[in-house]
Order: sequence, then structure tokens, then C-alpha cells
Amino acid sequence: MSVEHLEIERKFDVDERFVLPDLAGVPGVAEVRGPVEHALDAAYYDTTDLRLARSRVTLRRRTGGSDAGWHVKLPPVAGARRELHSPLGRVARTPPKAVLEPVLGIVRRSPATEVAMLRTRRVVLELVGASGGVLAEVADDHVTGTALPAGPGEVAVVTVWRELEVELVDGDEELLAAVAGVLLAAGARPADSPSKLSRVLADRLAAVDGEVLPRPAPPEPTAAKKDKKGKKQRRTEDLEATVRGTTASAPAGEVVRATLELQIRGLQDADLMVRTGQPDGVHQVRVACRRLRSLLASFRPVLDRAHTDPLRDALAELGTSLSPARDGEVALAHLRELVAGQPVELVLGPVAARLQQAALKEEQTGQAQAAKALRSTAYLQLRDDLDALVAEPPLTEAAARPGDEVLREVLASSGKRLRRAVHAAADSDEAEVLHAVRKAAKRLRYTAEAAEPVLGLPVAELVGVLKGVQDVLGDRQDTFITRPLCVQLGRQAFAAGENAWTWGRLHALEEARCERAEEEFWVRWPDLRPVLRSATR
Repeated sequence: MSVEHLEIERKFDVDERFVLPDLAGVPGVAEVRGPVEHALDAAYYDTTDLRLARSRVTLRRRTGGSDAGWHVKLPPVAGARRELHSPLGRVARTPPKAVLEPVLGIVRRSPATEVAMLRTRRVVLELVGASGGVLAEVADDHVTGTALPAGPGEVAVVTVWRELEVELVDGDEELLAAVAGVLLAAGARPADSPSKLSRVLADRLAAVDGEVLPRPAPPEPTAAKKDKKGKKQRRTEDLEATVRGTTASAPAGEVVRATLELQIRGLQDADLMVRTGQPDGVHQVRVACRRLRSLLASFRPVLDRAHTDPLRDALAELGTSLSPARDGEVALAHLRELVAGQPVELVLGPVAARLQQAALKEEQTGQAQAAKALRSTAYLQLRDDLDALVAEPPLTEAAARPGDEVLREVLASSGKRLRRAVHAAADSDEAEVLHAVRKAAKRLRYTAEAAEPVLGLPVAELVGVLKGVQDVLGDRQDTFITRPLCVQLGRQAFAAGENAWTWGRLHALEEARCERAEEEFWVRWPDLRPVLRSATR
């Protein structure tokens, strides 16, 4: 079983002549302990096309030091990286299945083999606070990195360098900044590479990025683009710059491609959340699926639907397989909150306890369902197909047209779809027609969010209004799950000899919530129409 560790650190490049300054004077540091020297050997694993490295994930088997074992480092969030540790076990040519499980959505069916070796002579100092606890560790690393041959006829490439790592233990960001300031003043430089592995594999990463995922044509170079950033980072910035609208007249195919790649990255991030047990992971996978389905439908003028419709079907199947887990979780959370807000005298029997038990059972079932869905051959094939889509998008003739023109047209088309759904709902009392309005509003919102960076303020205003409409219709739709759940749990309570009156009250409250949401939608709809017209002019 893996153990999770949160890593908050800063890295610095130094040369061999660098002398580590005295850190005892850093505010909050009462003592500097050490030095203690370690000999660390690490084997790094990845696919042939370096999927893990390109996804900012590191998989290694380290020996030596206090944390020997298998390590999986996940992408950084807000300056911190989650790191999963597993025991060393027996020496193996490939990582164990349990170690690979968190990153299965990235490597999929491709074997993860050894791509690099690092040998590090590490000298560690501990910065200790007044209470005797370790605030941070400063590691002075002399590294010899070997990039193994990528194929027959190629040779290993050896890189030697020295760097410093400052990692928080019980200290805070203020201490980290203070230590960094002292090191910078002594001549250290912020590290050029985000990790040791990216430094060792820099040439291979550049080659793979160029071959597997070519970059869209960038805007005119600026001073920021001429610095020494790695190709991976520049490619990310180019994608985001294209979507932000710095090249609003760029061909529609480039804008669509960049937009889809960013959404596929969102699906990958959500996949990691589910596999590592993070809250809201299943919800984020479903959101990513819905966004991709909506965009593939909206961008049919640019992408050949003969290629994209099967992907939409596969995304729909994935979302459906995850729906029971997420819908039950949301419904039970809402009912528990609703019960907590009721007057005590109106909660008869162990209502809260029954809801809590149902929530725990739903959570366990949901996690099992999600794990099964994300391990399936169909899902892994879908992920491969999505990567192939952005690598070689099936573009139509419209892809050569200016992106801003095409985005306005697809927004207008999605807007017409929403209007038709609203008109149908106005003439019908059936529950499903307003659900169709909700789905149309959701597609329009996702399309608008993709277009907002290119088309600007009018579309941003549309997104804001659509979020409100979607929330209202979402509340309404939720009651179609909570009401049957009240009936089900009420019957169970009655069968167990409990007073079921409160379950009937909860059902009635949910009926009232549904009616209020419907009324609020029809109040909001007139405000949406002019905003929609303005955004699609």
C-alpha cells in the first residue's frame, strides 16, 4: 500500500564553486543540524514516448537515503506536489501493477520501462526551530544523470550538475521564501528545469514533443518567448496563448485543436484525482466528458463528424457508467444538509443516521464503479483515440477560416439549439423538456467558455448568465434523484419499524424546490436572450 507525502520545495542551480551560506541567521531558525551525506541511486521509468514526463509525472525506484522505495510524483498544484511512496520490493524490470495504478490513465497499455538513471551524492542540512522540530531540509546534490538509449543504434547521454533543494518539513512558506532569499543572495539561481529527470531527458522530450504533438503556429515572438524555458513549457504557453485570443484571426483548426488538447488534459487531471482518491474526482471526470462531448458537437463545422461522433458516443458511455456514483453522492449530501437544517421536532427517528449509512455505502460503491470504469479496455482505448484526435485532427475545409468567425458561428448555432429547446418547453408540461433545455444550455456554456478567450467580453457575460441558468436547472434536475431516494429510504425506515413521517416531509420539500427552480428559470430566460444576441454578433 502506498503512503502519501506532500512535497513543497524550491530548486536552485549552483556551480561547483558555490559555497553554501550560513543559514542559522534565517528568521525562525534556531539551529542548523548536519551535514548528513547520502548516496542515492534512482531508476526512472516511462513509456517510449515519455507520456509520464510530458504529463509532469515522475515514476522512479530509489535506493539509499531515508525514503528508499517506489515513488510516484504527481503534477504540482499551487507549488506543492503529492508524492506516493511504496515499498521497494524485489528488483523488477518493470514497475509493479500497484505502483502503476495511479498513472494507468497516462501510460494505458504502453509498457513503462527504464529511461534514465540518476546517481546523487546528497549532503543534507536540517533547519531546526526553537521548539526542536525540523522546519526544512536543505539538500546539496551532486548529480550524474544518464539518459538511456531510446532505440537501437542510439547511445546513452550523461549529464553532470550540482543543484540545491529546499524542502519544507514543519516550516511555512515564509520560511521557504527567507531561505530562498539567502541562497539567491549567495549566487544560487532558480533552477532552469522543474525536475532532475526533465534535465536528463531534455533532448528526448524536445524530440517527442515535436514528433507526437506539434505546436500550433505561435504569435509574433516576444521577449518572454525568447528566454530559456523548455520546449514543453513553451508549447503549453503557445496552446494557452492561442486559446486566450492573442491570435484571434488564427485558422479555426488551430484554435479548436488547442482548445481540445486543453480539455483532454483536464480529463487526464481528473483521472489522476480518481485513481489517487481525491474528493470530487468522479465529478471532474464527468465534467471533462461533458465538455469534450459538447465541444466535439459544436465544432462539427471544423472537425469531420465521421471521426468525432464515435468519440462522443464513447464519452457518453463513460459518463453514464459514472452517473450513479456521482448522482447518489450529490443527492445524499443535499438531503443530509437539508435534514441538518430542519427543526429538531420535525426529524422523527434516526433519519440523519440512515442518511449517513447510505452515504458511506454509496461512496464505497461509487469508488468501485469508478475504478472499474477507468480500468476498462474501452476507456483506455478512448484515451488513446483522444490523443490521436489532437495529434492529427480530421479537419474540414472550414478549419482554414479565421477562428473568431467560426467561433461566432458555432456559438450562434448552439444558441439556436437552446432557443428551440426553450420554445418546446414553453408548450409542454412534460418534465423531460426542461431537462433538454438544461442540456442545451450546458452545451452553449461549454462552447462559450472555449470561445471566451478569443471573442472577449460579450461572451464572458454570456458565460456568467448561463452559469446561473445551469445552476437553477441543475437544482431542478437533482430533485428527480432526491425524491425517489426519499421514497426508498422512507420505505426502508418503515420496514424497520421507524417513523417515516420525516421522509415524506423531505419529499415534499424537494417537490417545492423543483417548482421554485422552474419558476426561477422562466424569470431568468428573458435576461439571457439579449446577452446571447450580443455574444453572437
